[in-house]
Amino acid sequence: MGNDVDPLEDAENLIAAGRAGEAAALLGRHIAQGRGGVLTRLTLARALLLAGKTTEALEMSRETAQLYPGVAGAALALGETLLAAGKLPLAIAEFQRALRVDPHLAKAAFLLGCAWLEAGEPDWALREFARIPDYEPANLLVARVAEAESLKAAARSNPRYVRHLFDQFSIDYDERMIGQLSYRAPATLRELAALVLPGRKGLDILDLGCGTGLAGVAFADRAARLDGVDLSPQMIEKARARGVYADLAVADLETFLEEEGCAYDLILAADTLVYLGDLARVFAGAARRLKKDGVFLFTVEKKDGEGFELGPKRRWRHSESYLRETAAAAGLDVTGLIAASPRNEANVPVEGFAVALTALPH
Repeated sequence: MGNDVDPLEDAENLIAAGRAGEAAALLGRHIAQGRGGVLTRLTLARALLLAGKTTEALEMSRETAQLYPGVAGAALALGETLLAAGKLPLAIAEFQRALRVDPHLAKAAFLLGCAWLEAGEPDWALREFARIPDYEPANLLVARVAEAESLKAAARSNPRYVRHLFDQFSIDYDERMIGQLSYRAPATLRELAALVLPGRKGLDILDLGCGTGLAGVAFADRAARLDGVDLSPQMIEKARARGVYADLAVADLETFLEEEGCAYDLILAADTLVYLGDLARVFAGAARRLKKDGVFLFTVEKKDGEGFELGPKRRWRHSESYLRETAAAAGLDVTGLIAASPRNEANVPVEGFAVALTALPH
């Protein structure tokens, strides 16, 4: 190919032919010779990304955005690469920056909406999608709008929102929860366990939404085996460092409970079910994963009256009647239900329940 004549055209042809690695090598040589401007750099970043070289693509995109701070396409390309690298907050910031430079850049608005969806923020996503009603290809926009509307109607917090929320919190989670919010859900469940499982040790225990492992530490002395599951990979790494878990999985707890796997004497969910509205799937999953006379211990935030609701902090609240009815439908017996505050909010204890459900004979 005549790369001295038009390396950009050659590179685009290579990319179209599925040879992104060769396109990246071609443009890399061109830039190393001190030739090519912003378009060459942006195409190189795209080729690197398509070739699976995310780190190199990120380096090139970041360098290009620094060299051309007033070019919306440079911010857009950096945002795309950050999104591919899983750096969601930074990607959102770059898409927003691209739109400040060029408010009519439809692709930036579309990808910003997609990024908000990835973060589990359907309202923010829909706001961006509404800016580009004529976006092409239209089928992509229609599909994303439908996804956002579906997320809004769901009776649970979006798993992606929860994952990214706790990935961000993982660095100082323990200090924030214990020091600032007086987090006491694990200690409360430990006290309830003393009432419903007096003296029992050597238990097979599953910790749902294990986070950094605070509940695992609270129950480690009663466990023969302790497993944990959490949506956040970074939280799981913190939990693994504690050395108290036999097995840790990055998974959605509803899905995890429905899979084939170990049966447990005790399942814990300390301040975890506040991210779920409808608890029917969780209760049914817990019932099938508990051994005979096994116990499910959890905390929730309190709702007066009936049913469940989403509170102003995007945490679900559940009524006592709802908990009892849903437990009965899943074949679980309420063997303990006490008023308890799992944490503080603005220095005020959050009203809640600590609950013990026992598996009935199958």
